[in-house]
Amino acid sequence: MKIIKKIINSIKKIGIKGTIIKIVNRKKQIEEQLKREEQYKIWMKNNNPSFEILEQQRKTRFEYEPKISILVPMYNTPYNFFKELIECLINQTYSNWELCLADGSENQDEKLQEIIQSDKRIKYKFLKENKGIAGNTNECIKMATGEYIALFDHDDLLPQNSLFEIVKAVNENPNIEFIYTDEDKISMKDGQRFDPHFKPDFSIDFLRANNYICHFSVFKKELMDKLEGERSEYDGAQDFDLILRMSEIVKPKNILHIPKILYHWRAHPNSTAQSDFDAKPYAFEAGIKAIEDHLKRMNLPAVVENGESLGTYRIHYKIKGNQRVSIIIRNAGEKKELKRCIKSISRRTDYNNYEIMYVQSSNIKELNKSIQNCTGEYVILLDSTVKIISNNWIEEMLGFAQRNDVGAVGVRIYYPNNRIKHAGIILGGDKIGFELFRGLKRYVHGYFAREGTIQNFSAVSEDCMMFKKNDYDEIGFFDEKMENVSNIDFCLKLRDNNKLIVYNPFVEVVNYNIKHKEYYQTKDLYIKKFLEQWENYYKICDPYYNRNFSLNSYNYNIEIKNKIKDNNVNT
Repeated sequence: MKIIKKIINSIKKIGIKGTIIKIVNRKKQIEEQLKREEQYKIWMKNNNPSFEILEQQRKTRFEYEPKISILVPMYNTPYNFFKELIECLINQTYSNWELCLADGSENQDEKLQEIIQSDKRIKYKFLKENKGIAGNTNECIKMATGEYIALFDHDDLLPQNSLFEIVKAVNENPNIEFIYTDEDKISMKDGQRFDPHFKPDFSIDFLRANNYICHFSVFKKELMDKLEGERSEYDGAQDFDLILRMSEIVKPKNILHIPKILYHWRAHPNSTAQSDFDAKPYAFEAGIKAIEDHLKRMNLPAVVENGESLGTYRIHYKIKGNQRVSIIIRNAGEKKELKRCIKSISRRTDYNNYEIMYVQSSNIKELNKSIQNCTGEYVILLDSTVKIISNNWIEEMLGFAQRNDVGAVGVRIYYPNNRIKHAGIILGGDKIGFELFRGLKRYVHGYFAREGTIQNFSAVSEDCMMFKKNDYDEIGFFDEKMENVSNIDFCLKLRDNNKLIVYNPFVEVVNYNIKHKEYYQTKDLYIKKFLEQWENYYKICDPYYNRNFSLNSYNYNIEIKNKIKDNNVNT
């Protein structure tokens, strides 16, 4: 029944053809997953802290050694889970912690009491009633006396260096109010670790599209006091609601991501860590409610629905007014291509306030002239080789572009053979940048379904890009001397102006130009100028990537060659 239900839901979302393609390519997807698991085994061998390192951590004394209050809401917690949980805390290389347990079970388990009483750092309260996940967590908060509050599920585990890395980060970044880490899953069957989630640094659009932050979340006590704990009406997504509310009052510079696996999410039949996400469907309904309410508080009217993959969400921002949009078609010299492009615009566009302008070549000087002369408040750059295949495409882009914090909006671009050509641009490696998920088949999910998830990137393709005319005027146009990296240069100018670059995969186009851009680091003078100008962006790992991924891969392959440099944070 589960399989039939999934097939029916898939047909509703992507049609019969898309569902068949998805089923046929399931084998390939499994092969890719197995390949990544093998990469992860090598990664763990190279990067798990050795016995010597753990011993060195135990001897380390920080200038600031805060107490960390670890909150664990309990409900019918299995004895073996609880025993392992306590053991993983006792074995931590940083010892200034307290464990706050609020037990909402029907009956008190006497077997647990001996363990509870074995360490004075353990605080326990039997609630005599189940107040739900949020209510039980709030009872834990009442017991907490630490300077930092950490959320921890009763059936999960922490590696020995987890709290040490948190405190190390706090000492190196004293203004930080919220910390999160990378995580993986651990098998109930054999204790093997798998499915690592290497996350980007803070990305507000990615967060609104899925709770990528999840585990391990650590709040400064003063911040938790302001948030006033968790809310029962979001049970199942209570942590997500809490993190969304956190994002409303904490500046991004005071949110820190530690790109290390510091949390093990136990995969068992009743956990949302299991791969098919069928364990707690109510959690995703609560997730929609959490996002909707968050957007209302942010004065961003929108409709929220489930995304391509369960656990991800799609946001339709409501359009304000009827602002004019200028569509500037580049390389408009080839009549056949231009006719196809314009026909697709006509078929797929319901928005009525737009104009179309043409630039005969790819010349940036001519492009700038057209942008300066356009009458729209918003500009869409569109290559003549592009065919629009999404309905309401202007509205979908404009909803994001109208936000004050957004500089440019990019889309998902396919080759004519229905393989991805572009799904966001990452900086680094031996290139100026590289386009993600190139070659991935349509309807086939890549790493954590990111190709189909709204998120922020360093840059997007100018083959289909929207931005505000005012922002263009303010930051100084497309640089004529930057040649084929002018789009990255333009996006970095926007970012330097505190604007976000948004990738919206729900606007899909086909680019019939089968050639793809390669943003190589060459010895050309304009590349040298580019690297000098944006040196700070290339000194560090791209904040929307993760240092644990290879910079020579389009598909989020794990870097396995060497031990990852202990840079602690992507900033």
